[in-house]
Amino acid sequence: MPADLAVIGLGPYGLPLAQAAVAAGIHTVGYATGPEAGSLSPAELRRMHAAGFRPVTDPAQLGRVRTAVICSPTPRGADGGLDLGQVEAAARTLAERLRPHTTVILESPVLPGTTEEFLRPLLEEGSGLRAGRDFHLAYSPSRVDPGNREHTPAGTPKVIGGLTPACTESAATFYGRLTDKVVRARGLREAETVQLLETNFRHVNIALVNEMAVLCHELGVDLWDVIRCAETKPFGFQAFRPGPGVGGHGVPQDLTGHATRTLRMVELAQQVNTRMPRYVVQRAAALLNEHGKSARGARVLLLGVTYKPDLADLQGTPAEEVAVRLMKLGAAVSYHDPHVPAWSVLDRPVPRADSLYEAAADADLTILVQPHRTYDLQGLSVKAQLLLDTRGVTPTGAAHRL
Repeated sequence: MPADLAVIGLGPYGLPLAQAAVAAGIHTVGYATGPEAGSLSPAELRRMHAAGFRPVTDPAQLGRVRTAVICSPTPRGADGGLDLGQVEAAARTLAERLRPHTTVILESPVLPGTTEEFLRPLLEEGSGLRAGRDFHLAYSPSRVDPGNREHTPAGTPKVIGGLTPACTESAATFYGRLTDKVVRARGLREAETVQLLETNFRHVNIALVNEMAVLCHELGVDLWDVIRCAETKPFGFQAFRPGPGVGGHGVPQDLTGHATRTLRMVELAQQVNTRMPRYVVQRAAALLNEHGKSARGARVLLLGVTYKPDLADLQGTPAEEVAVRLMKLGAAVSYHDPHVPAWSVLDRPVPRADSLYEAAADADLTILVQPHRTYDLQGLSVKAQLLLDTRGVTPTGAAHRL
């Protein structure tokens, strides 16, 4: 049976979209644009295949669908801007097979103007068709929160902006099959800027609370209690919590390399957040010193090395820099993570602890980087010689908190 939908790019944005489409009964094919790692579990992938999802390697399959959604990753490039290489490859591959009346939607994180100024010419030149006349072109920011079972695709509104009103309506018709609510933006740039605002909102607010964590430690104030009290305010406040750094696939965008100006607030937030792994290591060294031990030669156990709890995704995980800095101080670093069977840093394998409690009891310092659900935090706090909790999730008084 011909597919209704082609998802191009099977990484952190494409796989969840394909999963939602298959669940909605949409016949879907997936086409990879590079070495991509998604956040779906093997069980979830098996269920998708059982429901009819078909990964394809023949690009000819892309010319047999009514809707094609480009979800290729756009990591930060060498110039600090977003690398659109995989989006370009996807566009060129699709353009050669593009048929009239197809709806093409971009979901990859991009800066305002990218869909019209970068993607549109690639599609038109490669296909000989004209966007807005021969095929529909739209942008919809991906709203994926890996591992979040509370906010499902069906219950998450989708923002759509098209090149023309007809493009917007065509994209809205497609997304209306996936979600209970479709929000129409005024146009392509407005929809792209929604993604910019949503991504930067997260990074800026995490940076604020990360700075508060450093300040409160210096003042001897319990930041976690401050947040607990502040979040009781029913208006004008949203609780964010500090941590060892910000990982994941949502790259903060300060317009570097793509505009004549930058977003200074975002630029500053990046500086704050990228300093957090170094701060964690400073706190670790200070704790060891307070207990009569040096970081050089100390046995340090890192608990949870993924970027998010209960996922196997290592994209941008702050645990990597924490490990590197500890190693440079001469510490003997090991790790435990139920989702990561093997882990390398600087092309060197990091020893994996088989027995969690024995490793915590043996380590001079245990650092909780990611609190997976399987961790018994109370039990760990009893077993560990010294425990640094970078997430503020251990029982009060059971560990040293960031």
